Amino acid sequence: MTGALVEILGMVISTANMLLIVWFIIGLLFAFNVVSPSNQFAFAVHDALSRLFEPVLRPIRRVMPDTGAIDFSPMVFILLLNAVGSLLSRVPY
Repeated sequence: MTGALVEILGMVISTANMLLIVWFIIGLLFAFNVVSPSNQFAFAVHDALSRLFEPVLRPIRRVMPDTGAIDFSPMVFILLLNAVGSLLSRVPY
């Protein structure tokens, strides 16, 4: 039972990492005008992922110093997710 739960949590962490990277890349594409925000599909994906990640990233942003235009909170969140995944991988079955 514990092994299955650890594997499921590992998959959730991996999925969250991938979705966070996709969200970040779409945001960069919007910022550098590679993709127009009027593209409905890209905007819908970015908006959905923003709604998913903003509640988690907001507390991280409050703790971190303001770095201007660069937002390091997604990177911090990915590092936290990887740390949790590493700890979970060491849980004995």
